[in-house]
Amino acid sequence: MSRALARRAAPPFLRLRSTAGDDGHWIGRLDHKDWLAPNEVLKIFASIRDAALITSVFKKACARRDYKPSEALYGLMIDRLAGARRFGDVEELLARARAERFRFSDEFFYRLIKMYGNVANHPEKAMETLYAMPDYGCWPSTKTFNYVLHMLVCKRQYEVVHEVYASAPRLGVELDTCCFNILIKGLCQFGRFNEALSLLDEMPKQECRPNVTTYSTLMHFLCRKSRVDEAFKLLERMRKEEIDADTVVYNILVSGLCRQGRVTSAYDLFKSMSSEGCHPNSGTYQVLLDGLVASKKFVEAKDLVTMMSAESLRPSFSSYKLLIDGLCSVNCLDDAHHVLKQMVDQGFVPRMGTWTKLLTSLLC
Repeated sequence: MSRALARRAAPPFLRLRSTAGDDGHWIGRLDHKDWLAPNEVLKIFASIRDAALITSVFKKACARRDYKPSEALYGLMIDRLAGARRFGDVEELLARARAERFRFSDEFFYRLIKMYGNVANHPEKAMETLYAMPDYGCWPSTKTFNYVLHMLVCKRQYEVVHEVYASAPRLGVELDTCCFNILIKGLCQFGRFNEALSLLDEMPKQECRPNVTTYSTLMHFLCRKSRVDEAFKLLERMRKEEIDADTVVYNILVSGLCRQGRVTSAYDLFKSMSSEGCHPNSGTYQVLLDGLVASKKFVEAKDLVTMMSAESLRPSFSSYKLLIDGLCSVNCLDDAHHVLKQMVDQGFVPRMGTWTKLLTSLLC
């Protein structure tokens, strides 16, 4: 008999073993008549190098009378197939599980949805999987539901975010504050600020309480659109609801005021932070410093740099350069020299333009 005829006549598992190379050793263990423990089967599949063999080997394992697939095995196979970008094989495995009424946990679907969203870059399939979970005897948790919302917002799939949100009652999902925060962020990014603000009023009706993230998200987008006064109204609303503002909230408001040229108000807000039990961070100082320099309030900016040094914080190289240039332009040369010394102490090396500016100002 020729080799071709012998290969054609050989049983499928022998042909599989002959083409698998190093994988054949592991696949061959499925031919043993001895009882196979579930953990041993997992080791066999984890040792298969060629992902193209996984579905065939899976059918071979399921043909044994002493073995039934577990969720752990499905998870392992899907991870391996996704890593090899064999998403068609993933669909084949899921179709088989569905036909056999296999029950998966919510955690399994959470990982599967993440795979579709991150690895396959297929948000539509992630949505379909969420909707299909009850068909596998599993109802999505709030965590899984919120992940789909977050993924859609991150991928700017704003048109379908509301569709997923509206499916919550059908899927038996209890909405939480995190869910509304995701929706508010998506609406703001989509430019639908009024709808985002209306969700703030909707939250108590759904027995959800806004938190500092809810407010800071709204404030961020309001300030970006120069609606700073509306952002301050939200700050007042936070206080009435006894929600403490954090440093992120103050940074957003300080930045918004500086962007509008209202630097004095920004400085006053900055000075009030500590009395409100909130301490500035490097971002607060940097935003305010840039605002003071842009508004040509160089002496106040110099004082702020001194405060930063006392707090072991370091302004940016650009801020130092612009501040020195500004102090020279208003003939505050002693202050400029003081800032230059601080700049060097912070490890920055002034460029030729900075030295030239100082020397020119001294000689003029």
